[in-house]
Amino acid sequence: MLDPNADVYEAVKGLRVVRNFEDRQISEEHLDAILEAGRWTGSSKNRQNWAIIVVQDPGQLERLAECGDFTTPLRNAPTTLVPVRLPEGYDWDLGRLSQNMMLAAAALGVGSCPVTFHREDDAKAVLGVADDHGARFGITLGYPEPDAERAGRERSPLSGRKPLGAMIYRDRFET
Repeated sequence: MLDPNADVYEAVKGLRVVRNFEDRQISEEHLDAILEAGRWTGSSKNRQNWAIIVVQDPGQLERLAECGDFTTPLRNAPTTLVPVRLPEGYDWDLGRLSQNMMLAAAALGVGSCPVTFHREDDAKAVLGVADDHGARFGITLGYPEPDAERAGRERSPLSGRKPLGAMIYRDRFET
């Protein structure tokens, strides 16, 4: 391995989405740790132009699931975090925030899956988010069903990764 932080590198490479969760809520201790990891995420000019809505009410989760097209993981999860982009915030920063929380969740044995709200205006209405804010994505959280990762890989034709050479260009994008 390249350096003494091999565990961190392997954790980043090994992060997998979880779409099926046990029928129990995540602990407050785990939720707080995941949110704390998000709080420490870097952002453009350290502005931290985000807020996070924690959604755990089953009725609210169902209403939120109606705002996207592929939201089965949201329906299966006991908790969903919705990163809200505040005015003058950047989607890039929300991506960093989301990935850090997903990595922290994995380190705690909590599964996660990103979901898109294809009807963002509807999601904002459900969540009470102002028009000049963004609420386009959610992160489902829950304890994975036993063998959820293996079962997901077996069912998905999208498993694996492209070879590095198929996606890396030097100095200029050329097709």
